[in-house]
Amino acid sequence: MSKVEDFLTKKQEQEIVTAIQKAEMHTSGEIRVHLESSTDKKTLDRATEIFFQLKMNETKHKNGVLFYLAIEDKKFALIGDKNIDHKVTPNFWKEITSNILNDFKKQHFTAGLTNGILQVGKELQQYFPYDKSTDKNELSDAVSIG
Repeated sequence: MSKVEDFLTKKQEQEIVTAIQKAEMHTSGEIRVHLESSTDKKTLDRATEIFFQLKMNETKHKNGVLFYLAIEDKKFALIGDKNIDHKVTPNFWKEITSNILNDFKKQHFTAGLTNGILQVGKELQQYFPYDKSTDKNELSDAVSIG
């Protein structure tokens, strides 16, 4: 097994999926987590590529959020689709990223991701509330590995 597959236990992976599901219960936003071993590209550029590969740009409300990690490189990026950037405060991404990285520094990777996911979900709820009559889960909640 590679470092990517060993990065999370099945239980930890399920905790992340549960956090995604909990966050998405209150927003039409779509949240994904993607793990890969490394990248030779700038972190944000690679995260943007993955965002498009996972078709996160194709959501109805353009409100997808990607948590991207290159494990061996110890790189992390958090990005959202264009409609989110028009709504959230300028420091939104920086604050959540800072909180996540603080947990990562303590080797609390699952906690960092789950807390970050729940923070994003709470913020998205303000701007993109869930409407049970029209909203559907457009993207998989599973952690993607590449």
